[in-house]
Amino acid sequence: MKRFLSIEELREKAQSSVPKMFFDYCESGSWDEESLNKNISDLKNIQFKPRVVRNLSNRKIKINLLGEEFGMPIGLSPCGLTGMQHADGEIHAAKAAEKFQIPFTLSTMSIVSIEELAKNVSREFWFQLYVMKDRKLTNDLMARAKAVGCKTLVLTVDLQVLGIRYKDVKNGLSTPPKLTIKTLLDLALKPKWAFQIAKTKNKTFGNLKPYITNVSNLNSLSSWINEQFDESLSWDDIKKFRDLWPGKLIIKGIMAPEDAEQATSMGADALIISNHGGRQLDGCASSVSALMEIRNNLSNRQISLLFDGGIRNGKDVLRVRALGATMGMIGRPYLYGLGAGGESGVIRALEILQEQLDRTMALCGHRDINSVDRSILKSN
Repeated sequence: MKRFLSIEELREKAQSSVPKMFFDYCESGSWDEESLNKNISDLKNIQFKPRVVRNLSNRKIKINLLGEEFGMPIGLSPCGLTGMQHADGEIHAAKAAEKFQIPFTLSTMSIVSIEELAKNVSREFWFQLYVMKDRKLTNDLMARAKAVGCKTLVLTVDLQVLGIRYKDVKNGLSTPPKLTIKTLLDLALKPKWAFQIAKTKNKTFGNLKPYITNVSNLNSLSSWINEQFDESLSWDDIKKFRDLWPGKLIIKGIMAPEDAEQATSMGADALIISNHGGRQLDGCASSVSALMEIRNNLSNRQISLLFDGGIRNGKDVLRVRALGATMGMIGRPYLYGLGAGGESGVIRALEILQEQLDRTMALCGHRDINSVDRSILKSN
């Protein structure tokens, strides 16, 4: 893995290793992908201001968040179907996160179940919850997360209505993949991936298996899942989840200052500023634009803001730290590593991000990530 020097190189390797429908699932945004592309370009357009003749020895990139120390200000975002980028992908990614002492977030839509992941890792992970119409199902997922020792719940609020991703529609995305002539040809070109998937017992949505009944085929499974998201979700519901969950509550999917204020008043411990990686509302502002607006307007300056959307290198992590985010969350960068080389690939992705973050911070004249602020950025 050491031969890969950038996240883009890992991306290229993943593209040649993972079946098209699953690589495209990771890669795609909704509709015309305006928001997906803007997430990346808006971050790139933020320029640094280099400072020189500074003491740059003994640099530190550890941070504290929600009463816990983390090895660097990077977390692994919840990603559905992670186990289809590589067999048992959630386990491999969580183990890599352990090595760097950073959080891994398991998605409701994961392939490996909550219980299976807990058996294979030694560090507490976060659990991401979607609110389903069936509140008994939703509450049961929370109870299962609590039972295995999860102390942090990431409640995602921006998926009441599912965004349409054209690539998924054209590819006929399903888990496991339907065996058509097209998919069989693709799988024949990815024999290592197919062999690994064939060996594992984890091939479909592990967390949802106990609740899926009267589903006879992949098409009806997909329809069942899409029908579960609750279009009637209200702030009163969020308050009930806050009352039910005894641990830390992070609300993910906040893009407006008004919603940030509302989520804070509900008792959230942290917010994730995110447009769902450009996979939901296309044509909305970039996540970094929302971060700047929310940080400037949020009356409770003490609440931690996490950031998700467009990070592709360690420079981006430093940019969002300077703009007021405590932690930058990554999805695609670690999935590229996973697709390229399993656990070793995720480790390599994190090594790349860690080195880029540390060296960029030093070239901006700082040796402690906790002293970084907007002064490292060039003013317009």
